[in-house]
Formats: sequence, C-alpha cells, structure tokens
Amino acid sequence: MSIFDQVNSGIKEAMKAHDKGRLEALRGIKAEFLLIKTAPGNNGEVSDENALKVLVRMAKQRKESAQIYIEQDRKDLADVELLQAAVIEEFLPKQMNDEELTAHVKQIIEQTGATSMKDMGKVMGIATKQLAGRAEGRAISAKVKELLTAN
Repeated sequence: MSIFDQVNSGIKEAMKAHDKGRLEALRGIKAEFLLIKTAPGNNGEVSDENALKVLVRMAKQRKESAQIYIEQDRKDLADVELLQAAVIEEFLPKQMNDEELTAHVKQIIEQTGATSMKDMGKVMGIATKQLAGRAEGRAISAKVKELLTAN
C-alpha cells in the first residue's frame, strides 16, 4: 500500500475514533500530497519518493515550530505541533542511528572513491538519495565531513 493510501486509511480510522488531533495532522499530510498530485508533470500521482520528501519536510517544520513555541512559553501550541510531528513520523522509515549512518556513508565513500573534502559533493549527492527519509540532511553532511577529513 502506498503512503498516500496509508494516509487515507488513517484519516478514516481517526474519524471513526473521533481523534481530532490525529485527524488534523493526517488531513494536513493529505493536503500536501494533493498539491503534489495536481502539480504539473506529476501525472496525478504521488510517488512514495515524493511523499517521503514531503513528510520529512513537514516533520522538520513541526519540530521547529514546537521549539519556537517552547521558547515563547506557549506549551499548549508546542504540544499540538509535537503531536502532529509524531503522526507524520509514523509514515517515515525508521531513522538510522549513528553507527548505521557511519556504515552507509563509509560504503558510499568507497563506491565513489572519494578521498578528500573536494569529493564531498559527489558523496552527498548519492548519500542524500540513498538515505532519504532515514537520516536528516544535516546528520548526513556532518558524517560525510567527519569521514572525509579523517582520511
């Protein structure tokens, strides 16, 4: 079942359970998916790859908003954002831990033959595609820098 279909079935379940917070988050996801679906060149489809990109962006936005609300001493609004981020993350693949990320980046460095920071762009291009949704871009970038400067 595609991510788009999973979100749709999640909406139905949330409606049956009268779970307003979850329903709101799922409807927000569906709205973003519909924007992709109707965008020129997408043939009315939402690929899982595009869906993952959207979900990662949405989760990041919710976490950043929650952090701002916490700094502004608005715990009520931060809780809403964190709940939505949690619902969004249910549709993302499991995030990699540091050891898994290191192993994947080392493998990519070996594949590309990268030896110095000059090759960072080449490594990042492959790493961000392969690890999309499973690791944050900042974490990937930091790990690539760490491993390339260690060589």
